[in-house]
This record gives sequence, C-alpha cells and structure tokens, in this order.
Amino acid sequence: MSTVLGSKDPRTADRQAPKPSSIVEEPATIAACRSDYESAAESRAAFARQQRTRR
Repeated sequence: MSTVLGSKDPRTADRQAPKPSSIVEEPATIAACRSDYESAAESRAAFARQQRTRR
C-alpha cells in the first residue's frame, strides 16, 4: 500500500478531473494557424534581432 500525498486516508487517492484544454477542444484550422503566425511577427523579429546581437 502506498500513501498518496494530500490524501487524508492513505488508502484513498484525491481524484479530480483534469482541467479542460482549449487546445484539445478547438480544432486547428488554416485560418486560425495563419492568424497565430501573423500575430507573432513582432516576436519573431525580436528573437531574430537577439540572435544576431548575441553572437
């Protein structure tokens, strides 16, 4: 028998359903992927500048 952390009774486990994930629930679409990519243009540019100046 093993003890489960957080359990008041070592013979029982605290079981909770996992939190729902929006990544799993929402289907990936071409439009959504394109929107994500376009909205990250500034982040990609900043990362590229950092990579150039650190070498």
